[in-house]
Amino acid sequence: MIKTLLTTTIATALILSCQPNSHEHEMNKINEITNSVKQKWAPDKRVAIFNIDSQETAGIITLTGETNLPEAHNDLINQLKNNKINVIDNINTLPDNNLGEDHFGIIRLSVANIRSKPAHSAELATQALLGTVVKIFKKSSYWYLVQTPDDYLAWVDASGITLVTAKTADQWKINAKIIYTADYGFSYSAPRADAERVSDLVAGDLLELLSDSFDYYKVRYPDGRTAFVPNSEADIFTDWLVSEPNVDNIICDARKYIGLPYLWGGTSTKNFDCSGFTKIVFYLNGIVLPRDASQQVYTGHPVDTEDGFDNLVPGDLLFFGKAATDSTRERITHVGLYMGDTEFIHASGLVKINSIDSTRSNFNRYRYDTFIRARRIMTSLSENGIQLVKDHPAYVIN
Repeated sequence: MIKTLLTTTIATALILSCQPNSHEHEMNKINEITNSVKQKWAPDKRVAIFNIDSQETAGIITLTGETNLPEAHNDLINQLKNNKINVIDNINTLPDNNLGEDHFGIIRLSVANIRSKPAHSAELATQALLGTVVKIFKKSSYWYLVQTPDDYLAWVDASGITLVTAKTADQWKINAKIIYTADYGFSYSAPRADAERVSDLVAGDLLELLSDSFDYYKVRYPDGRTAFVPNSEADIFTDWLVSEPNVDNIICDARKYIGLPYLWGGTSTKNFDCSGFTKIVFYLNGIVLPRDASQQVYTGHPVDTEDGFDNLVPGDLLFFGKAATDSTRERITHVGLYMGDTEFIHASGLVKINSIDSTRSNFNRYRYDTFIRARRIMTSLSENGIQLVKDHPAYVIN
C-alpha cells in the first residue's frame, strides 16, 4: 500500500513538472500581447516610444517602462484585462512629470544638432531649424528627448532650445513671423550690415516679427534676444505659407546646393545627408517629408518602373538600396530627386547630379544597379504621409 501510494505521488509530481507553470504561461502571454501592441502602435522606434518590461515577483506581475502613446498604453492594459491577466501598472506615460508644464521647446539656434543619445559624442540623428516647435518627453542631465515636426525622436542639449509651456508654444505659432529664405546669412544688433552679429541664419529659420525698420525686419528670438534681418533675405511667414508648392521651384532650390558636402544627420542648408537634402528642399517649398530615406519611401504614390524609367516625372523621389531576398529584407539606404531627362540630384559625398542613362557622361552605375523604386510626391500633398507646412500643427494653429 505504501509502495503504491509513493509510486502514485511520484507519477503525479512528474506530470505536474511537465506542465507549464501558470505564471510562466501568463508571462509569455503578456510578452505576446505587448509585442502585438508595439507592432500596432509603435513599429518604428524612430518616431514612437514603447519600451515596456514585465517582471514577476512572488506571484505579482508588474509592468514598467515608458511610452509617449497613451492610446497604446490603454490598449495594452485593456487587452491584459480581457485575457484576465492582473498586473500592477507602473508604466510611465510621457511627457515625464519631472518636466513640470514645459512639454514643448522652441529651437533657439540657427541649426540645432539632435543626437541619437544624450551625449555630444553620440551619432548626429537629425537637425532642427531656428523657431521650430518641438515636443519634449523627458530630460537626462542637460539633454532633452524631443520630437521634431516629422515625428523624429532624438536628444538635443539645453543650449539648443527654449523650454515653453503648451500655451507659450501656441502663442509662438500665432505671433507674426518671418522665414529666412537666403541660403545663409546673419542677424544684426542694429539695422545695418556693419553692426555686431547676433547669430547666423539658414534657410527655413523662423523669427518673431516685431517691426519693419527701413530695409530690415526687427525680430525676436525664442529666448528673447532681438535682432535685425535684411528684408531682402526673408519673407513674411504668412505670405510664404500661401505659396503653392511648385516642382520647378523645388528643382531650382535643389540645384543651388550643388557642391555642398555630405554630413550624416544633416538637414539644413549648411550640410545634408541624402534624405536631409530631399527633406530641406521640399520643406523650403512648404512640404514636410519624413526624416529618413527608409521612411520617405512609404510616402506619395508609387511610380511604375518595372519596364524602365519612362514613367518618371520631375519631382519624383528615387530610392536605392538592397532588394529583398529569400533570407533578407529590403533595405532602402539612399534617396535622390529626379530632375527629368534621366538625371537626378542627390547628396552623396557632395550634392551632385547623376544620370540613370548609361550613355551619359554622368551615368552612375552603382546607383543604377541599386535602384529599388520611385515615389511621386507632388500628387500626394496632404495625404499618403505628405504634410504641408501651412497645415502642420508644429507651425500653425488651424
